[in-house]
Amino acid sequence: MSAESKHDDVHADSLSNAHPVSDEQEGNIAETTLSRRKFFGAAAATLAGLSVAPGIFLMKAAHARPLDQAASSKVRWGMLIDTNKCAKDCDACVKACNTVHGLYSLGRPETDAQWIRKVNITNENTGRSHSLPVMCQHCEYPPCVDVCPTGASFRRADGIVLVDRHICIGCRYCMMACPYKARSFVAENLHNQKPLVPRGKGTVGGCTLCVNRVDAGNIPACAEACDKDNHNAIIFGDLKDPKSEIHKQLTAYGSSVIRRDLRLNPSIHYRGL
Repeated sequence: MSAESKHDDVHADSLSNAHPVSDEQEGNIAETTLSRRKFFGAAAATLAGLSVAPGIFLMKAAHARPLDQAASSKVRWGMLIDTNKCAKDCDACVKACNTVHGLYSLGRPETDAQWIRKVNITNENTGRSHSLPVMCQHCEYPPCVDVCPTGASFRRADGIVLVDRHICIGCRYCMMACPYKARSFVAENLHNQKPLVPRGKGTVGGCTLCVNRVDAGNIPACAEACDKDNHNAIIFGDLKDPKSEIHKQLTAYGSSVIRRDLRLNPSIHYRGL
């Protein structure tokens, strides 16, 4: 199968040329980056009050929920995306994400921030086409976390993968490690940022599963927009809750994940691929 989109040429079972990190490689990475973590961790402590604009502090992005209501491992947030319902020419999910997070084009499509993008794929044998959104897959074993030298890339107890911009040094190792091309680097000064979603120049960002909305009891903006357009292609919920709709659907009908061969166990599931 091969695929094309506005921003990428994509193979259906390989959205990038990234390769899994072996246990031996992970051990080497951990050993060689230990001193880096100590150094940058100490340096980052001096940046705790760093602001990217008047009244906008990076700390807000790291603590979406109150400290006395910590994320719980009893929950694992995820999505089930039905590609049979995803309209090829619809980009409501992309627009909603951009609006909620203050993402805008700088006139360079190849490097503009993309936290979610639409990809169209076609089966070369049958000619059947699918359209699907691709974003951070919020893996159980995220390569971005493994390679980050400062610990800025981290996975919450509830499965949401985030970036702590206080200690992100912009090395972009996570961008190279991600097999889904899901992260973007901020190379310019930004304006009109959203107070709850600040992005600092020289840092990396990507889909947060709308962590601020989720912590407040709402669903991600992309899923909400899809429902409003009556496509209902995105189900969001707790993968561990037997009573949740997403759990029932996955149990009854199964699903596919992108790059299953990497054994990263993503939280984003697809139907119809």
